[in-house]
Amino acid sequence: MQATGTHSQWITADGRRGTHGDASLLFPYWSFTKTVIAICALKLYERGEIDLDQVLDGERFTLRQLLNHTSGLPDYSALSDYHAAVAADEDPWPRDRLLTAALVKGYLFEPGQGWSYSNVGFMLAREQLEVASGEDFAALVTDTICRPLGLNSIELATTREQFRRVHWPAGAKYHPGWVYHGCLIGTAEDAAHLLHALLCGALLGTTAVNEMLRRIPLGGAIEGRPWTDCGYGLGLMIGRMESAGRVIGHSGGGPFSVNAVYHFPERPDPVTVAVFSEGQSEGLAEYEAAAIAVGR
Repeated sequence: MQATGTHSQWITADGRRGTHGDASLLFPYWSFTKTVIAICALKLYERGEIDLDQVLDGERFTLRQLLNHTSGLPDYSALSDYHAAVAADEDPWPRDRLLTAALVKGYLFEPGQGWSYSNVGFMLAREQLEVASGEDFAALVTDTICRPLGLNSIELATTREQFRRVHWPAGAKYHPGWVYHGCLIGTAEDAAHLLHALLCGALLGTTAVNEMLRRIPLGGAIEGRPWTDCGYGLGLMIGRMESAGRVIGHSGGGPFSVNAVYHFPERPDPVTVAVFSEGQSEGLAEYEAAAIAVGR
């Protein structure tokens, strides 16, 4: 039985599908947007328009290090002033103010010498893709993913008006600009379809997908979450979840909702599941996704 207050979609390798909740509802994708940024990067890599391992001009890290969180950049989630401003429903800070505040104590480690989750890193990755492609991120997502797959609900949210359209009323009191790498919105069905297409080879070639799946091992179980083994690729969380086996995808969360979008390749009929829940516990959404994968 599906948990109360969650909405989900699943798709199997043999084409079966299932939905819980209203399929037309829009949800914030939060950090699942990181997977989309990485897909766009790997599409440009396939075209020869970017080099994943060249140190970026004027920087000390590579695009790969931004995409797998090994750049040494800190995260703005540690800034108390940031959280206070979000809670007060202020408009987002200018990009340079945010970057200055995040870097006030410098880098966490030399690039490639550690791992630390960084939204700042994905903001800079997005900017690099825009420069390399000559397109803004919204257009790049449309051209690279949405139009080829026929995903009509997905859009980059940049205004309060757009966030008023998401399912939960709290979205009306949040400016998506506070997600500095960008926050996509869309249906659960399109989230599941997007990840399923990626891992079934419908978006990228084998070489590019394998680059995304190059995993940095990060440890074992996480309290309050179903992970028994954790790792990170390029814009992808990769590991194992209890009885569900190997998982590939991304979780995300904001002030009022969470999501878990994962592919479960070891199920008898490999399945991709997208779960969107109210609240702030990514673990609950992940448990729900794993339960659907095992018992749908």
